[in-house]
Amino acid sequence: MFHEYRDLITELKTSDRYFQNLFEKHNTLDQKIKNMEAHLEPGTPDEIEVLKKKKLAIKDELYTLLQKISLSRVKA
Repeated sequence: MFHEYRDLITELKTSDRYFQNLFEKHNTLDQKIKNMEAHLEPGTPDEIEVLKKKKLAIKDELYTLLQKISLSRVKA
């Protein structure tokens, strides 16, 4: 995810609590979705779809944060 920001992600996962929490939520949802799709965990197609939308919203927020931080560092 976001290979162009790999170094920044590594940094923010240790220095920014908000980013870290978002990143963990994204990964947790991703694993839950995979488990549901593999029938390792109960879940209806509708429930899976809701989780996928939540995961996408978090991914969008992560991307926005990465862009803002990256841009602010270029300007500094």
